[in-house]
This record gives sequence, C-alpha cells and structure tokens, in this order.
Amino acid sequence: KAEVKMRKPNIAVLGATGVVGREILKILVEDNVQYNEIKFLASAKSAGKTIEFKGEKHTIIEATPEAFENVNIVLASAGGSTSLKLASEAVKRGAVYIDNSSAFRMEKDVPLVIAGVNDEDLRKHHGIVANPNCSTSQLMLVLKPLHDFAGIKRMIVSTYQAVSGAGLAAINELRENTIAHNEGRDFQCEKFKKPIAYNVIPQIDVFCENGYTKEEMKVTNETKKILHLDEKTPISCTAVRVPVFHGHSEAVTIEFEKEITPEKAREILEKAWGVEVMDDTENYVYPTPRDAAGKNPVYVGRIRKNIAFDNAIDLWCVADNIRIGAALNTVRIAEKIIEMQLF
Repeated sequence: KAEVKMRKPNIAVLGATGVVGREILKILVEDNVQYNEIKFLASAKSAGKTIEFKGEKHTIIEATPEAFENVNIVLASAGGSTSLKLASEAVKRGAVYIDNSSAFRMEKDVPLVIAGVNDEDLRKHHGIVANPNCSTSQLMLVLKPLHDFAGIKRMIVSTYQAVSGAGLAAINELRENTIAHNEGRDFQCEKFKKPIAYNVIPQIDVFCENGYTKEEMKVTNETKKILHLDEKTPISCTAVRVPVFHGHSEAVTIEFEKEITPEKAREILEKAWGVEVMDDTENYVYPTPRDAAGKNPVYVGRIRKNIAFDNAIDLWCVADNIRIGAALNTVRIAEKIIEMQLF
C-alpha cells in the first residue's frame, strides 16, 4: 500500500541511563521507530559520558532547558521532580513531553494514556502526555475489552510487584539481602522498610490519610481516568512488594453491570490487542513473572467465575513492569503521536 509521507520527529530520551531509559532505547530499536534526529539527556553527573545506540556511540547531554531546542518528542523517565522542572521548558520549545513519572497523571488537562486503550485522548494534549503507573498499565489492556462488553461495576485488585519497579538500587538490595541471608550475615535495608529477601512487604510508596498507600490510590484513580469510569465506581487495591526481580502480578476481581461468563471473558481476551491468554489449569498453564520477563504482552490466566459477587470474574494477570509498565508504553505513545501527527 502507498506510503503516506509522514513527518519524522526529532526525539530526545530523558533519563537515558536509568533502568527504564535503557529499556526505552532497546524498544526504539526493536520497533524501528522512525525519527529524524535523536539525543540522549541525563543529569549533570552522567553528562559527557557516552551511551551506545544502534552500534554508535553518543555523548550524553545534560538535561537543561536549552537541550530541548528543536526537539519534537521527549521520552522522559527521570523522576517526578525532574519532570516538574523540565516538562514546561520542553513544551515551551514546542516538544510533546511523554512523562513516565507520577507528576502529571491526575492533572485534568493532561491525557493519561495506554496505547491501544484510549489513544483518542492523545488529541487533547497541551504538550504533556502522562504514562500511567506500572501496576495500572498492565491491567488496562485486560480491562478495556471486558469493560466494553459488560461494563465495570466494581473491582478489587491485589498486586504482587517486582523490585525493579523501585529502580536499580532495589534490584541490588534484593540480590544482596538474599546473599547475606544465605550466609547468615546481618543486612542493613535501605530501599525497603523491611528485609525483601524471602519476604513480602505490604507497602509500596507512602501511606495516605485513608490508610491506603499512594501506589494503591494510583491504581484506583488512574483506572477511572483511563477507562472514563464514573468517579463513584468502587475500586480497591492492596499493593505488595515481592522478592521477584522482573514482572508484576495481579489478582483481580471485577464485578460487571451485565452478565459475563468465564468462557466469554476468555474469548474476548484471546482477541484483545496486547494480551495473551495462558489459561489451562488442568495442565498447569497460567502465567508467572518468569514467563513475562523481557516480553511485551500482558499474560492472563486463572479466568473463573467469582463465587462471592454477582456477575463477577476473577483473573490473574502478569507483565514485565519495566516494559508495558513503563518503557514499552512510552514508546508506543510516541509511535501513536507520530502516526496521528500530533507533534
């Protein structure tokens, strides 16, 4: 078919040296994202070092306001405080700033987008587009087609989240804590409030006044915003850190407005974009974090009728939190912005 002549953007990757930044670079290559020029931005302490991309060495540039001159799209994964400082500077210079932090997610005029779920919201951007929280992200690809069919009435989510969601220091802490435990040595936790080795910690982020953590409220509030649910829709989440390097798992109970059987839910999810069903309990087929590590789909299994609520389905979903939960969706949003020529 005839190629439509598309404008190619100048891209900047902000936070290029971090866990998510490095994954963004990998996915830009895998997806063969078309751009005119690319530059790599990071903090002053990384500036001047080199980074390899597509077999060539590039010098990392300090992320100053001037660094965004002539940039059309910024893929930003440098933390909330950095985004609060720099997003407006990038937008002022004409860039679309795709932000991986929580800084702008709940801002009224900032679209919160999962590519393939609510792409049309991108048209409403005023320069900033927010990438949802990792535990919300993987859930949306599963919920959207089910919601379109039967309408979500209420939902309860329990998450089992990998340490990579808390960055490189957390990955190292799990490794070192495990070794120390095995060798019978004392270990000083820094990244987590409790030992993470051979343990689970029922706290991610800080506690809010209502007794939920910030992470739990992110899942509640972001789900409503992305799926355009009524503000009153009851959604409750418990978020737990588990001693797993890569891959968040979630046990989800969804009550629907209309009747939906497990067979129908399975059929809908088998056709859903970005989702892979692994559900054959007789043969012990269900997803685990190891199945998802380094892969793009959200894997779903244990799809069954919930016996506590009416018209409710229970399911288990697993995904690579650094991919779909962060880097992959950031790149997919950039691809949508290019495709819809919104830069």
